[in-house]
Amino acid sequence: MLNRHGFLAAMGAIFCLSATGISFAANPENSGKPNIILVMADDQGWGDTGYNGHPFVQTPTLDAMAKEGFVFDRFYAGAPVCSPTRASVMTGRNPIRTKVTNHGRYMRPHEQTIAETLKANGYVTGIFGKVHLGSGQPDSPCNPTGMGFDEWVIGLNFFDNNPYLSRKGKIEHRKGKGSVILMDDALAFLKKHKDSDRPIFTVVWFPSPHDPHAEVPEGPSLYEGKPHAGYYREITLLDQQVGRLRGAIREMGIADNTIVWYCSDNGGLVRETSGGRERKGSIYEGGLRVPGVIEWPARKLKGRTSVPVTTCDIYPTLLAMAGIELHAPHPLDGMDVSGIIAGTVAERSKPMGFWHKIQGGQGTWSDRIQKAIMEKQHAGAPLPHDPPRMRKDVDEFPQFPEHTSTGHAAWTDWPWKLHRIGGTRFELYKLTDDPMEKTDLSKDPQHTQRREQMQQELDTWMRSVIRSLNGKDYQQK
Repeated sequence: MLNRHGFLAAMGAIFCLSATGISFAANPENSGKPNIILVMADDQGWGDTGYNGHPFVQTPTLDAMAKEGFVFDRFYAGAPVCSPTRASVMTGRNPIRTKVTNHGRYMRPHEQTIAETLKANGYVTGIFGKVHLGSGQPDSPCNPTGMGFDEWVIGLNFFDNNPYLSRKGKIEHRKGKGSVILMDDALAFLKKHKDSDRPIFTVVWFPSPHDPHAEVPEGPSLYEGKPHAGYYREITLLDQQVGRLRGAIREMGIADNTIVWYCSDNGGLVRETSGGRERKGSIYEGGLRVPGVIEWPARKLKGRTSVPVTTCDIYPTLLAMAGIELHAPHPLDGMDVSGIIAGTVAERSKPMGFWHKIQGGQGTWSDRIQKAIMEKQHAGAPLPHDPPRMRKDVDEFPQFPEHTSTGHAAWTDWPWKLHRIGGTRFELYKLTDDPMEKTDLSKDPQHTQRREQMQQELDTWMRSVIRSLNGKDYQQK
């Protein structure tokens, strides 16, 4: 069992070491829009990095990014499982609004994504790795082309060694470690476009460290006899691949004006280092709190903040940093946090809402599905999974009662966090004093007014989410 005392001290600490006086406006030395690279791990917990004090896992690249860049000490995934968080990155919205209510659900093509917005503003766009938001078939409206990506090589869900990947709809059986292969593809994309007059938007979504942990890093065998050794080997493997990325963009001469933003898609698999109570799959802190680091050498981002930031904030923040005006046709749950990064803003102005298990998830066996498609492609036969997977979650809008409260929701108005469990049970925590959410203050008379106000705010937000889920946003458009 890992010792967690060091983590508890770090979790309770408040950092305000953010950089100051940074301007994101273009300057004469570098007037072009920045390249943007979004990197995401699959199931890495907040404490599963060296820079956050893990006792043995080796993450020298992430540690260097943390030292040289800007660290979000309280960075939150939009959901405690993978597909919904990815939808929050793409749209700046709570994923339930987009119909990604749980893992394996498709994101509706009606959504406006960050890729579509950046593409409309001159960017060339590419996505590589685990997507888990839709189809890999060429004619599906829910494939990455429909999300705004020019080039893509993807798995439908997690994958490990020797994966089957879809390159713009054509399935390839690749040999090697999946996390290495996707970085090969991402670097090839960057190299292809580095000398063009268009800025580059690249999404690199790792399949690691999701189980079954079959990938291993380069070098001698690590962590023998340690708990969860396979999990931590894959974290070191992805760290090595992030190192390849940082080294390659420097060799290409594009690192200075490139924003690299790293995070995980949900809490980790080990409770002791999850960054809070519970782990992946939970709305408690351990299921949502994840590593978050951003670097942009041209703007000398440096420091660390405890102001809460979420994956819903990535979309509006990057547009602000790139000098692009955001015209959002649908309600956003995220906010522009560039002021927090610049050191000009000391607190979050918008509460964060979370909601899980309004619906169950759906299994997506990436290699099994894509292998079947590849065999049909080679044989010139009709493709399988058509139409069920081609247009899943696209044409029909099943209506949810507006007062739906299934599952577990939470409302964080820092430092207070209100849980609504099963619709009727409430818990209230003050995270600065109680980062492990042990002492429920919901029945404390001193906090009755606060609890009632937060209950009303959470309920109002949940009704808004249900209206979005029922398709009202698109009807207004």
